[in-house]
Amino acid sequence: MLKKIEQVLHAAGVPTGPIDQYLAALYARIAQINDGSVATYIPELAKVDPGLFGIAIATVDGKVYTAGDSEHEFTIQSISKAFIYGHVLDQYGREAVLKHVGVEPTGEAFNSIVLDEVANRPFNPMVNSGAMAAAEIIKGETTEERIANMLDVLSRYAGRSLSVDEDVFRSEQATGHRNRAIAYMMLNSGMIHSSPESILDIYFRQCAVKVTCRDLALMAASLANDGINPKTGATALPRDYVHDVLTVMNSCGMYNFAGQWSYEVGMPAKSGVGGGIIAVIPGQVGIGVFSPPLDRHGHSVRGVRVCREISETFGLHVFRNHTYTGTVVRRELYGNVVRSKRLRTAEERKVLDEQGAKICLIEVQGGLFFGSAERLLRRIDELAAEAEYLILDLRRVHEVDQAARRLIMELIDWLAERKRRLLFTHVTTEGPLAPLHAMLKERFGNLSEVLFEHRDTALEWCEKQLITNASIGRDLTKFSLGALRVFNGLTSDELKIIETAVRPLVFEKGQTIVKEGDEARLFFVIARGTATVSLRIRKDDEERVVRVASLGPGLSFGEMALLDGGKRSADVIADERVVCYGFSVEHLREIGRQHPHVFTVILGNMMRDFSERLRHANDEIRALEG
Repeated sequence: MLKKIEQVLHAAGVPTGPIDQYLAALYARIAQINDGSVATYIPELAKVDPGLFGIAIATVDGKVYTAGDSEHEFTIQSISKAFIYGHVLDQYGREAVLKHVGVEPTGEAFNSIVLDEVANRPFNPMVNSGAMAAAEIIKGETTEERIANMLDVLSRYAGRSLSVDEDVFRSEQATGHRNRAIAYMMLNSGMIHSSPESILDIYFRQCAVKVTCRDLALMAASLANDGINPKTGATALPRDYVHDVLTVMNSCGMYNFAGQWSYEVGMPAKSGVGGGIIAVIPGQVGIGVFSPPLDRHGHSVRGVRVCREISETFGLHVFRNHTYTGTVVRRELYGNVVRSKRLRTAEERKVLDEQGAKICLIEVQGGLFFGSAERLLRRIDELAAEAEYLILDLRRVHEVDQAARRLIMELIDWLAERKRRLLFTHVTTEGPLAPLHAMLKERFGNLSEVLFEHRDTALEWCEKQLITNASIGRDLTKFSLGALRVFNGLTSDELKIIETAVRPLVFEKGQTIVKEGDEARLFFVIARGTATVSLRIRKDDEERVVRVASLGPGLSFGEMALLDGGKRSADVIADERVVCYGFSVEHLREIGRQHPHVFTVILGNMMRDFSERLRHANDEIRALEG
């Protein structure tokens, strides 16, 4: 039901996740900026509504987050240069293309009439002269065929069939005199060899291709994904040439603003005078922004601001970001299969059998950066449709960077709104996860119900919530022997006989109830408090203590003494003040000789309990090995 509600909200444009909420807030804030002016040197662009504004982020596995006018079509303009440059690299190879167009930044505006006269080529493929040189060598027998090839290239990146805005094309064709001047200068210098008008026909159409903000994000994500469109799986560009495109985008994509952009924002990017900007975080996401008002460099004012804020907020500068290539979720385990070491009464076990799936333990692995954390958040969001308690086991995580920490904090708030709890294990005050610990401490103050040393204690805390909510919280300080599972089925007269073997015992916190190696003379039933069963393991002259189980009211231990006597196999230590009943093994055996039925019932109950625990242990092993 919750999942259906979220689908309806998403369809209505209501933010339905932490990243959706972040984008919505970012959009609302940046939309207040009214600086800049729309491009007027192309008459058709001057007609665009300056209030249009959209943001899209696409991940390398095809998830797209959007805000604002993300489906509004506009013309791609100079953003197309990056993709066509990649195409000609694929068609001819680096060496041949480098003879045709260089890779050096000019420090000039995109339409500057500046050429590399020494090498007799345009300086780079991101300026107009370089883009026209690239357009000339798009393969095709006719101009129409070359235009069709150009559209096919851009469409593979977008994951859908794109077309040309004929009105914008004609407007550019009628007013593009500066570009004509550049083309004829290049022809005069031998940098191009075809008719300038035929080259301009392709170039103007290339710039007039219609895209949406969502398209741009997927096109950028295709570069982030080693040239593979994350939605369709189609190869837009062979992997070998992706880094060439990203390198030139980083150094030349923002023209005479490229140095400052690289220093402040640090993402390979490309802008267009139609108001679009793309930015690429390799291995993680592609960003597309659309807002027509431009700054003095010819870049979208809001687009630049969006990219800068995303980079600063999530630490996505290319020289500090991390490529994510693995699977972030190692395994998911549910509380109706995997339990804590706290042994439970039959009534409690029934609750956990029926409701344990409300607990989900998620084993996370690798490094958490923007891309991997986004994928983790998305999976947790799906799991939270059913699970109420979500435990992140981070013992296999070697880093949680600024972006991931920010997303995790957003996730905590998002889950709280849905009445879900996010718990953490293996996050310490020292080591690589210390910054996350500090952030959680600042957020919650008291971490006792948020952060747990081990997954076992986190599972136990969640189990306690389910059991308490199921109203199994009665005071077990005083209960009749008939309420104990081990004596279930005995008559009142038989229970009176058992009472003669009972010794009430009290142990203070930290006191040893049973010590490994001692003679087994009693078995116990806890009336109040909890105790831990532990083993002392010695290896290489070092001893460590391993927690085997935790016991609470109504549970028994030491029953094996009834079967074989012998010595204790583990320590049992009081976690707090413990009141328990001790039953003399020798006395019970004597009762068994005089009343065989009593002993048979007790042993039958013990075997039934052992069998149930064994079956559950088998289910847990299957889940862990699956």
